[in-house]
Amino acid sequence: MSFAALSRLQQRLAARQADHLERRRSVLDGTQGVHVTIDGQHVVSFCSNDYLGLAADAALVAAAHAALDACGVGAGAAHLITGHHRFHHDFEAAFARFVGKPAALLFSTGYMANLGVLTALVGRHGEVFGDKLNHASLVDAAQLSGASFTRYRHGDLAQLEGQLAASRAQDKVIVSDLVFSMDGDIAQVDALLDLAERLDAWLYLDDAHGFGVLNDGRGGLTERARSSDRVIYLATLGKAAGVAGAVVAAHENVIDWLIQKARPYIYTTASPPLLAACLVESLRQIGAGDVRRERLRRRIAQLREGLAGLKHGSLMPSVTPIQPLLIGANADAVRLSQALRARGLLVPAIRTPTVPADTARLRITLSAAHSAGDVDQLIGALHAIA
Repeated sequence: MSFAALSRLQQRLAARQADHLERRRSVLDGTQGVHVTIDGQHVVSFCSNDYLGLAADAALVAAAHAALDACGVGAGAAHLITGHHRFHHDFEAAFARFVGKPAALLFSTGYMANLGVLTALVGRHGEVFGDKLNHASLVDAAQLSGASFTRYRHGDLAQLEGQLAASRAQDKVIVSDLVFSMDGDIAQVDALLDLAERLDAWLYLDDAHGFGVLNDGRGGLTERARSSDRVIYLATLGKAAGVAGAVVAAHENVIDWLIQKARPYIYTTASPPLLAACLVESLRQIGAGDVRRERLRRRIAQLREGLAGLKHGSLMPSVTPIQPLLIGANADAVRLSQALRARGLLVPAIRTPTVPADTARLRITLSAAHSAGDVDQLIGALHAIA
Protein backbone atom coordinates (compact mmCIF):
# COMPACT_ATOMS: atom_id res chain seq x y z
CA MET A 1 0.00 0.00 0.00
CA SER A 2 1.57 3.30 -1.08
CA PHE A 3 1.57 6.45 1.01
CA ALA A 4 1.24 10.11 -0.01
CA ALA A 5 4.95 10.99 -0.13
CA LEU A 6 5.74 7.95 -2.28
CA SER A 7 2.84 8.76 -4.60
CA ARG A 8 4.21 12.27 -5.08
CA LEU A 9 7.62 10.84 -5.97
CA GLN A 10 6.03 8.50 -8.50
CA GLN A 11 4.18 11.42 -10.11
CA ARG A 12 7.37 13.46 -10.32
CA LEU A 13 9.23 10.56 -11.92
CA ALA A 14 6.44 10.17 -14.48
CA ALA A 15 6.59 13.89 -15.23
CA ARG A 16 10.36 13.72 -15.82
CA GLN A 17 9.85 10.83 -18.21
CA ALA A 18 7.17 12.78 -20.11
CA ASP A 19 9.52 15.77 -20.42
CA HIS A 20 12.37 13.59 -21.76
CA LEU A 21 14.39 14.29 -18.60
CA GLU A 22 14.59 10.77 -17.16
CA ARG A 23 18.09 9.52 -16.38
CA ARG A 24 19.09 5.87 -16.59
CA ARG A 25 22.37 4.12 -15.84
CA SER A 26 24.04 1.95 -18.43
CA VAL A 27 26.34 -0.94 -17.52
CA LEU A 28 29.85 -1.13 -18.97
CA ASP A 29 31.61 -4.49 -19.31
CA GLY A 30 35.38 -4.65 -19.63
CA THR A 31 37.81 -1.74 -19.62
CA GLN A 32 37.14 1.91 -20.30
CA GLY A 33 38.03 3.10 -23.80
CA VAL A 34 36.62 4.33 -27.09
CA HIS A 35 35.39 0.88 -28.12
CA VAL A 36 33.31 -0.46 -25.25
CA THR A 37 30.45 -2.81 -24.44
CA ILE A 38 27.49 -0.96 -22.91
CA ASP A 39 24.37 -2.88 -21.88
CA GLY A 40 25.61 -5.75 -24.02
CA GLN A 41 26.05 -3.65 -27.17
CA HIS A 42 29.45 -2.93 -28.70
CA VAL A 43 29.66 0.80 -29.40
CA VAL A 44 32.12 3.55 -30.23
CA SER A 45 32.00 5.89 -27.26
CA PHE A 46 32.02 9.66 -27.71
CA CYS A 47 31.04 10.47 -24.15
CA SER A 48 34.00 9.59 -21.92
CA ASN A 49 36.25 12.27 -20.40
CA ASP A 50 39.28 9.98 -20.86
CA TYR A 51 40.80 12.56 -23.20
CA LEU A 52 44.27 11.01 -23.48
CA GLY A 53 43.21 7.36 -23.41
CA LEU A 54 45.00 6.70 -20.10
CA ALA A 55 42.16 5.00 -18.19
CA ALA A 56 43.26 1.54 -19.35
CA ASP A 57 46.84 2.41 -20.30
CA ALA A 58 49.29 -0.47 -19.78
CA ALA A 59 51.74 1.66 -17.77
CA LEU A 60 49.03 2.72 -15.31
CA VAL A 61 47.76 -0.85 -14.99
CA ALA A 62 51.31 -2.02 -14.24
CA ALA A 63 51.68 0.73 -11.62
CA ALA A 64 48.47 -0.46 -9.95
CA HIS A 65 49.67 -4.08 -9.85
CA ALA A 66 53.02 -3.06 -8.37
CA ALA A 67 51.40 -0.81 -5.76
CA LEU A 68 49.10 -3.57 -4.55
CA ASP A 69 52.06 -5.49 -3.14
CA ALA A 70 53.42 -2.38 -1.46
CA CYS A 71 50.25 -0.93 0.10
CA GLY A 72 47.33 -3.30 -0.21
CA VAL A 73 43.89 -2.02 -1.18
CA GLY A 74 42.27 0.23 1.43
CA ALA A 75 43.72 3.30 3.15
CA GLY A 76 42.23 2.26 6.49
CA ALA A 77 41.77 5.72 7.98
CA ALA A 78 41.51 9.44 7.25
CA HIS A 79 44.59 11.34 6.09
CA LEU A 80 45.00 12.96 9.52
CA ILE A 81 45.01 9.60 11.33
CA THR A 82 47.02 6.84 9.60
CA GLY A 83 45.60 7.02 6.08
CA HIS A 84 48.12 9.42 4.55
CA HIS A 85 50.41 7.03 2.66
CA ARG A 86 53.80 7.81 1.16
CA PHE A 87 52.18 7.37 -2.28
CA HIS A 88 49.68 10.18 -1.50
CA HIS A 89 52.50 12.39 -0.27
CA ASP A 90 54.71 11.76 -3.30
CA PHE A 91 51.90 12.46 -5.73
CA GLU A 92 51.04 15.78 -4.08
CA ALA A 93 54.66 16.92 -4.32
CA ALA A 94 54.97 15.76 -7.94
CA PHE A 95 51.72 17.48 -8.94
CA ALA A 96 52.71 20.79 -7.37
CA ARG A 97 56.01 20.73 -9.28
CA PHE A 98 54.25 19.79 -12.52
CA VAL A 99 51.74 22.65 -12.47
CA GLY A 100 54.15 25.21 -11.00
CA LYS A 101 52.47 25.79 -7.64
CA PRO A 102 54.16 25.63 -4.19
CA ALA A 103 52.02 22.86 -2.65
CA ALA A 104 49.11 20.53 -3.34
CA LEU A 105 46.44 18.51 -1.53
CA LEU A 106 44.79 15.32 -2.82
CA PHE A 107 41.01 14.84 -2.41
CA SER A 108 38.94 11.74 -3.11
CA THR A 109 36.70 13.48 -5.69
CA GLY A 110 36.37 16.82 -7.44
CA TYR A 111 33.02 17.41 -5.77
CA MET A 112 34.61 16.97 -2.33
CA ALA A 113 37.50 19.24 -3.28
CA ASN A 114 35.19 22.08 -4.32
CA LEU A 115 33.13 21.69 -1.15
CA GLY A 116 36.27 21.59 0.94
CA VAL A 117 37.97 24.63 -0.56
CA LEU A 118 35.03 27.03 -0.55
CA THR A 119 33.67 26.08 2.86
CA ALA A 120 37.16 26.46 4.34
CA LEU A 121 37.96 29.78 2.65
CA VAL A 122 34.77 31.72 3.30
CA GLY A 123 31.91 31.83 5.78
CA ARG A 124 29.08 34.19 6.60
CA HIS A 125 31.35 37.24 6.35
CA GLY A 126 32.51 36.32 2.85
CA GLU A 127 31.11 36.43 -0.67
CA VAL A 128 31.53 34.03 -3.58
CA PHE A 129 31.26 35.27 -7.17
CA GLY A 130 30.54 32.51 -9.68
CA ASP A 131 30.07 32.23 -13.43
CA LYS A 132 26.51 31.13 -14.19
CA LEU A 133 27.76 28.12 -16.17
CA ASN A 134 29.98 26.79 -13.37
CA HIS A 135 29.79 23.10 -12.53
CA ALA A 136 27.08 22.05 -10.07
CA SER A 137 29.68 21.20 -7.42
CA LEU A 138 30.90 24.82 -7.37
CA VAL A 139 27.33 26.06 -7.02
CA ASP A 140 26.63 23.66 -4.16
CA ALA A 141 29.93 24.54 -2.47
CA ALA A 142 29.18 28.27 -2.61
CA GLN A 143 25.71 27.76 -1.17
CA LEU A 144 26.95 25.48 1.62
CA SER A 145 29.78 27.84 2.59
CA GLY A 146 27.38 30.22 4.35
CA ALA A 147 28.81 33.14 2.39
CA SER A 148 26.80 35.46 0.17
CA PHE A 149 26.65 33.97 -3.32
CA THR A 150 26.55 36.24 -6.37
CA ARG A 151 26.46 34.89 -9.92
CA TYR A 152 27.51 36.74 -13.06
CA ARG A 153 26.48 36.12 -16.67
CA HIS A 154 28.71 33.60 -18.42
CA GLY A 155 32.02 35.29 -19.23
CA ASP A 156 30.64 38.78 -18.44
CA LEU A 157 33.61 40.29 -16.63
CA ALA A 158 32.14 43.80 -16.72
CA GLN A 159 29.22 42.58 -14.63
CA LEU A 160 31.62 40.72 -12.33
CA GLU A 161 33.71 43.87 -11.87
CA GLY A 162 30.64 45.82 -10.76
CA GLN A 163 29.64 43.09 -8.34
CA LEU A 164 33.11 42.92 -6.80
CA ALA A 165 33.34 46.71 -6.49
CA ALA A 166 29.98 46.86 -4.70
CA SER A 167 30.81 44.06 -2.25
CA ARG A 168 31.57 44.86 1.37
CA ALA A 169 32.53 41.30 2.22
CA GLN A 170 35.61 40.64 4.31
CA ASP A 171 36.74 37.76 2.09
CA LYS A 172 35.88 37.52 -1.62
CA VAL A 173 36.39 34.55 -3.92
CA ILE A 174 35.95 34.52 -7.70
CA VAL A 175 35.09 30.97 -8.76
CA SER A 176 35.11 29.69 -12.33
CA ASP A 177 35.40 26.57 -14.39
CA LEU A 178 38.56 26.90 -16.44
CA VAL A 179 37.16 24.79 -19.29
CA PHE A 180 33.37 24.84 -19.13
CA SER A 181 32.14 21.28 -19.08
CA MET A 182 29.02 21.62 -21.23
CA ASP A 183 30.18 24.35 -23.65
CA GLY A 184 33.87 23.54 -24.05
CA ASP A 185 34.99 27.19 -23.96
CA ILE A 186 37.88 28.49 -21.84
CA ALA A 187 37.75 31.11 -19.08
CA GLN A 188 39.67 34.39 -19.45
CA VAL A 189 42.23 33.54 -16.77
CA ASP A 190 44.39 36.68 -16.85
CA ALA A 191 41.38 38.99 -17.06
CA LEU A 192 39.87 37.26 -14.02
CA LEU A 193 43.19 37.61 -12.24
CA ASP A 194 43.26 41.34 -13.08
CA LEU A 195 39.94 41.75 -11.28
CA ALA A 196 41.06 39.61 -8.33
CA GLU A 197 44.18 41.73 -7.89
CA ARG A 198 42.45 45.07 -8.33
CA LEU A 199 39.50 44.28 -6.07
CA ASP A 200 41.31 42.03 -3.56
CA ALA A 201 39.78 38.59 -4.09
CA TRP A 202 40.92 35.01 -4.29
CA LEU A 203 40.66 33.36 -7.72
CA TYR A 204 39.64 29.69 -7.61
CA LEU A 205 39.82 27.85 -10.95
CA ASP A 206 38.35 24.39 -11.53
CA ASP A 207 40.34 22.88 -14.40
CA ALA A 208 38.59 19.51 -14.52
CA HIS A 209 38.64 19.43 -18.32
CA GLY A 210 41.86 21.29 -19.14
CA PHE A 211 44.43 19.45 -17.06
CA GLY A 212 46.36 16.96 -19.16
CA VAL A 213 45.19 18.56 -22.41
CA LEU A 214 46.12 22.25 -22.46
CA ASN A 215 49.61 23.81 -22.31
CA ASP A 216 51.71 20.63 -22.63
CA GLY A 217 49.37 18.90 -20.22
CA ARG A 218 49.89 21.32 -17.34
CA GLY A 219 46.37 22.68 -17.74
CA GLY A 220 44.77 26.03 -18.43
CA LEU A 221 46.71 28.23 -16.01
CA THR A 222 48.70 31.04 -17.57
CA GLU A 223 52.26 31.62 -16.37
CA ARG A 224 51.07 34.70 -14.49
CA ALA A 225 48.38 32.67 -12.72
CA ARG A 226 50.89 29.99 -11.75
CA SER A 227 53.01 32.54 -9.93
CA SER A 228 50.13 34.34 -8.19
CA ASP A 229 49.59 33.65 -4.49
CA ARG A 230 45.88 34.45 -4.83
CA VAL A 231 45.20 31.75 -7.47
CA ILE A 232 43.96 28.37 -6.20
CA TYR A 233 43.96 25.66 -8.86
CA LEU A 234 41.99 22.41 -9.00
CA ALA A 235 42.48 19.49 -11.38
CA THR A 236 40.33 16.39 -11.39
CA LEU A 237 42.12 13.11 -11.93
CA GLY A 238 39.48 10.82 -13.41
CA LYS A 239 39.39 12.55 -16.80
CA ALA A 240 42.59 13.16 -18.81
CA ALA A 241 44.66 11.70 -15.96
CA GLY A 242 42.73 8.45 -16.28
CA VAL A 243 42.50 7.50 -12.59
CA ALA A 244 40.32 9.09 -9.86
CA GLY A 245 40.17 11.94 -7.36
CA ALA A 246 41.09 15.61 -7.50
CA VAL A 247 43.99 17.77 -6.37
CA VAL A 248 44.18 21.40 -5.28
CA ALA A 249 47.40 23.39 -5.75
CA ALA A 250 48.10 26.75 -4.12
CA HIS A 251 50.32 28.73 -1.75
CA GLU A 252 51.67 26.61 1.12
CA ASN A 253 49.58 28.47 3.69
CA VAL A 254 46.40 27.86 1.71
CA ILE A 255 47.10 24.12 1.61
CA ASP A 256 47.90 24.10 5.33
CA TRP A 257 44.62 25.92 6.03
CA LEU A 258 42.70 23.32 4.01
CA ILE A 259 44.30 20.56 6.07
CA GLN A 260 43.02 22.34 9.19
CA LYS A 261 39.54 23.32 7.97
CA ALA A 262 38.37 21.44 4.84
CA ARG A 263 35.79 19.08 6.33
CA PRO A 264 35.43 16.80 3.24
CA TYR A 265 39.19 16.19 3.52
CA ILE A 266 39.38 15.81 7.30
CA TYR A 267 36.35 13.63 7.88
CA THR A 268 36.66 10.94 5.25
CA THR A 269 38.81 7.87 4.77
CA ALA A 270 41.74 8.55 2.46
CA SER A 271 41.51 7.25 -1.09
CA PRO A 272 43.28 3.92 -1.76
CA PRO A 273 47.02 4.63 -1.89
CA LEU A 274 47.41 2.43 -4.97
CA LEU A 275 45.43 5.11 -6.89
CA ALA A 276 48.01 7.70 -5.86
CA ALA A 277 50.76 5.41 -7.16
CA CYS A 278 48.89 5.22 -10.47
CA LEU A 279 48.63 9.01 -10.50
CA VAL A 280 52.39 9.40 -10.22
CA GLU A 281 52.70 7.29 -13.35
CA SER A 282 49.87 9.23 -14.97
CA LEU A 283 51.80 12.48 -14.44
CA ARG A 284 54.75 10.92 -16.25
CA GLN A 285 52.53 9.92 -19.15
CA ILE A 286 50.92 13.37 -19.32
CA GLY A 287 54.31 15.08 -19.26
CA ALA A 288 55.48 12.93 -22.16
CA GLY A 289 52.12 12.98 -23.93
CA ASP A 290 52.67 15.42 -26.80
CA VAL A 291 51.97 12.67 -29.35
CA ARG A 292 48.64 11.94 -27.68
CA ARG A 293 47.72 15.64 -27.50
CA GLU A 294 48.61 16.18 -31.17
CA ARG A 295 46.46 13.20 -32.14
CA LEU A 296 43.63 14.68 -30.08
CA ARG A 297 43.98 18.05 -31.82
CA ARG A 298 43.73 16.31 -35.20
CA ARG A 299 40.53 14.52 -34.17
CA ILE A 300 39.01 17.83 -32.99
CA ALA A 301 39.86 19.52 -36.30
CA GLN A 302 38.52 16.54 -38.25
CA LEU A 303 35.18 16.60 -36.43
CA ARG A 304 34.72 20.35 -36.79
CA GLU A 305 35.53 20.27 -40.49
CA GLY A 306 33.28 17.25 -41.09
CA LEU A 307 30.25 18.77 -39.33
CA ALA A 308 30.62 22.30 -40.70
CA GLY A 309 27.62 21.91 -43.04
CA LEU A 310 25.38 19.82 -40.81
CA LYS A 311 21.70 20.62 -41.35
CA HIS A 312 20.40 19.54 -37.94
CA GLY A 313 22.33 21.26 -35.14
CA SER A 314 25.61 23.15 -35.03
CA LEU A 315 28.84 22.73 -33.13
CA MET A 316 29.40 25.34 -30.46
CA PRO A 317 32.74 27.24 -30.50
CA SER A 318 35.36 25.08 -28.75
CA VAL A 319 39.02 24.14 -29.24
CA THR A 320 38.87 21.53 -26.46
CA PRO A 321 37.90 17.84 -26.55
CA ILE A 322 34.38 18.90 -25.50
CA GLN A 323 32.50 19.49 -28.77
CA PRO A 324 28.82 20.23 -28.02
CA LEU A 325 26.37 19.89 -30.91
CA LEU A 326 23.57 22.33 -30.11
CA ILE A 327 20.11 20.90 -30.90
CA GLY A 328 17.56 22.91 -28.89
CA ALA A 329 14.60 20.85 -27.70
CA ASN A 330 15.06 18.03 -25.18
CA ALA A 331 13.02 15.58 -27.26
CA ASP A 332 15.03 16.27 -30.42
CA ALA A 333 18.35 15.78 -28.62
CA VAL A 334 17.13 12.51 -27.11
CA ARG A 335 15.87 11.21 -30.47
CA LEU A 336 19.17 12.06 -32.16
CA SER A 337 21.15 10.35 -29.39
CA GLN A 338 18.96 7.25 -29.72
CA ALA A 339 19.38 7.19 -33.50
CA LEU A 340 23.16 7.28 -33.09
CA ARG A 341 22.99 4.51 -30.49
CA ALA A 342 21.12 2.35 -33.00
CA ARG A 343 24.14 2.80 -35.30
CA GLY A 344 26.59 1.76 -32.57
CA LEU A 345 27.66 5.29 -31.59
CA LEU A 346 27.34 6.43 -27.98
CA VAL A 347 26.75 10.20 -27.67
CA PRO A 348 24.68 11.46 -24.73
CA ALA A 349 21.87 14.01 -24.90
CA ILE A 350 22.42 16.78 -22.33
CA ARG A 351 19.23 18.48 -21.19
CA THR A 352 17.92 20.84 -18.54
CA PRO A 353 18.76 21.42 -15.73
CA THR A 354 22.36 20.59 -16.70
CA VAL A 355 22.14 23.18 -19.50
CA PRO A 356 19.69 26.11 -19.92
CA ALA A 357 16.23 25.48 -21.37
CA ASP A 358 16.07 25.15 -25.16
CA THR A 359 19.82 24.49 -25.43
CA ALA A 360 19.73 20.69 -25.26
CA ARG A 361 22.72 19.25 -27.05
CA LEU A 362 24.76 16.22 -27.90
CA ARG A 363 27.92 16.43 -25.83
CA ILE A 364 30.57 14.89 -28.09
CA THR A 365 33.85 14.25 -26.31
CA LEU A 366 36.95 13.17 -28.19
CA SER A 367 39.95 11.16 -27.07
CA ALA A 368 43.46 10.63 -28.36
CA ALA A 369 42.41 6.99 -28.55
CA HIS A 370 39.83 7.69 -31.27
CA SER A 371 40.95 6.80 -34.77
CA ALA A 372 40.23 8.91 -37.82
CA GLY A 373 37.84 6.14 -38.85
CA ASP A 374 35.91 6.43 -35.57
CA VAL A 375 35.37 10.15 -36.13
CA ASP A 376 34.46 9.62 -39.80
CA GLN A 377 31.84 7.11 -38.69
CA LEU A 378 30.26 9.69 -36.37
CA ILE A 379 30.36 12.44 -39.00
CA GLY A 380 28.71 10.17 -41.57
CA ALA A 381 26.00 9.06 -39.17
CA LEU A 382 25.11 12.60 -38.14
CA HIS A 383 24.80 13.72 -41.77
CA ALA A 384 22.71 10.66 -42.64
CA ILE A 385 20.34 11.14 -39.70
CA ALA A 386 19.99 14.88 -40.31
